[in-house]
Amino acid sequence: MILTAALSAASGFGLAHHGDAGRYEDALTTVIGTVVELQLVNPHSIIIVDGADKSGKMIRWRGELGSPVNLKSWCWDKDSFKAGDKVTIVGRRLKNGQPYMTLSENARVIDANGKERFRGNDPGKPIEPGPCAAR
Repeated sequence: MILTAALSAASGFGLAHHGDAGRYEDALTTVIGTVVELQLVNPHSIIIVDGADKSGKMIRWRGELGSPVNLKSWCWDKDSFKAGDKVTIVGRRLKNGQPYMTLSENARVIDANGKERFRGNDPGKPIEPGPCAAR
């Protein structure tokens, strides 16, 4: 009985994930820029992009993605984006105004050729695997 209770409690921790309620703006922000670095790390990968603001000043943005395993379903690996590649990222910016966004709900990562390389889940719908999930 004690073992059952312990296993039940432990299994809940494995499924837990932090929420971001109140952390990000509801509106989407679009950044068109140049890749500085792609970090495929756990628990959240990061794409770093230099993009100009409305006045033309260069801003270094960080876009938080899913884990490397999640991105693999979108055919991502360490060579998916290289420094100097042109990219568009669309996501929800931090409410405090910092140049950091979550690339989860309604997010998009689009390469220089206009190809959608990542699509975040639509709110209220299950997460669908990317085009390479079945490979």
